[in-house]
Amino acid sequence: MTQHSYRTMGVCSRAISFELDDDKRVHNVMFLGGCNGNLKGIGQLVEGMPAEEVIERIAGTTCGPKRTSCPDQLACALREALEA
Repeated sequence: MTQHSYRTMGVCSRAISFELDDDKRVHNVMFLGGCNGNLKGIGQLVEGMPAEEVIERIAGTTCGPKRTSCPDQLACALREALEA
């Protein structure tokens, strides 16, 4: 598994860490800061899912008046990791 870290922008959480296995499935998502229970839930929901499917489901999600959200930032992080 490959460990990835991503510094978020425009949201309450400050960073996201996660792992991608050889099949590009998401594991061990952890948010630093933000809404603890909600973000733990997101991590559990995406555990073992293909990164592309997670991106399709959560990219573009907004939080109140913000143009992004913690889930959207996770999609950005996954995109970046897949492109690396």
